[in-house]
Amino acid sequence: MKRFLMTTALCLLGTSVFASEDIADQYPQSELYSKPVEVIPYVFTAIGATAPPTYENSGHNNNLSFVVTGDGVLVVNGGASARLAKALHDEIKAVTDQPVKLVISENGQGHAVLGNSYWADQGVEILMHVDAEEEIKAHGDQILIGMEQYNKDKAEGTRIVMPTRTFEDEEIVQMGDVEFHVLHLGPAHGPGDTQVWIPQWSFMIAGDIAFHERMPPIFQDTCTSCWIETWETKLEPLNPTYLIPGHGHPTNLAQVRRYTHDYLVDLREKIRAHIDDGGDLAGAYYVDQERWRNLDTFDELATKNAGRVFEEMEWE
Repeated sequence: MKRFLMTTALCLLGTSVFASEDIADQYPQSELYSKPVEVIPYVFTAIGATAPPTYENSGHNNNLSFVVTGDGVLVVNGGASARLAKALHDEIKAVTDQPVKLVISENGQGHAVLGNSYWADQGVEILMHVDAEEEIKAHGDQILIGMEQYNKDKAEGTRIVMPTRTFEDEEIVQMGDVEFHVLHLGPAHGPGDTQVWIPQWSFMIAGDIAFHERMPPIFQDTCTSCWIETWETKLEPLNPTYLIPGHGHPTNLAQVRRYTHDYLVDLREKIRAHIDDGGDLAGAYYVDQERWRNLDTFDELATKNAGRVFEEMEWE
């Protein structure tokens, strides 16, 4: 298994096919942005666009993953709409005749939860963190309206549904001979960030705690110091050999450390120096982030991220 993992990862990292905002739909016969690929034996992911959600990409701008076990299929992320969830289900059926038994949401964002309405109609259990459930209770209607605005007719059949069960720190799910550790390692990108850890394969479906091809978005309620602490004290000790991030191609821990942890540390250092020099919010937008310009969504997010980190750090 270790040899296969290394070979697979080297193939993924060694090709010239990288995520890009400019790459057109890679799977035009489906609402999925790309056809699911098998990352390691029995673990598949449909890699989404790294651009913001649009009608053209059907809101598939995150990774929709599934694991085939000896006793059913586990899906990570319900998708951005009922139609997108069905498209993923069609691909699962092409791989196995085993039923989908559980859908896990990586957080409470639209592209993780709106497709849960399709899965609920199939009688599939839906699991998410308690904070993700609260996010849906508080903002679900607005999340749905936002998707309907860009997705138009592709939003058909989508509605807000609540999870059938929730967890707080960890829930262990046994399916066949695969033991899944569904984790909330701590505060990171957003409320209810969830990681699916498979220790026997040293493999993690990491969700939005980890980025490497797309710039990490920092929200108004994101605590970047907490994100860094969660990374250093909880994620690093697990030391997954390879992982599927929330966005972009499957990769390894060193790569996501560089473009998530190191990015956050660098931005905080720049903002701290700016504050110590008497700088204000207007000036914070222009701190030097050229080191990260190669990341997709840089133009959309870099200045916003700097402003939000300034607001976070101003009173630290």
